[in-house]
Amino acid sequence: MKAHLAHPLGLAYLLHRLSGLGLALFLPAHFYVLSLALTDPDRLESFMHWAEMPLVKLAEFGLVFLLAVHFFGGLRLLALEFLPWTGRQKTLAASALAGAFLVSGAFLLNAV
Repeated sequence: MKAHLAHPLGLAYLLHRLSGLGLALFLPAHFYVLSLALTDPDRLESFMHWAEMPLVKLAEFGLVFLLAVHFFGGLRLLALEFLPWTGRQKTLAASALAGAFLVSGAFLLNAV
């Protein structure tokens, strides 16, 4: 295991990197669906019908979770750069993850 992943905040580092990768992989699909509104409204309508499926709603929860993890991970990195290091930062990283679950859970409850 690399030394930076063995650090107590190694999981926060890994989650931030993976969430950014997941969001980057999602963007082309998102832009494609948006382009359907301009180029093929009938296919967009059938996609919107497909998007009402429960599994897709669960995937949307995952997407919002990735966005929230990446957002709160970025705030954690800003805190690391601009605030002095303290033992509390592990708690702040855990709070960031809890905040990500809260935001994405609220989205999921609203979607179903």
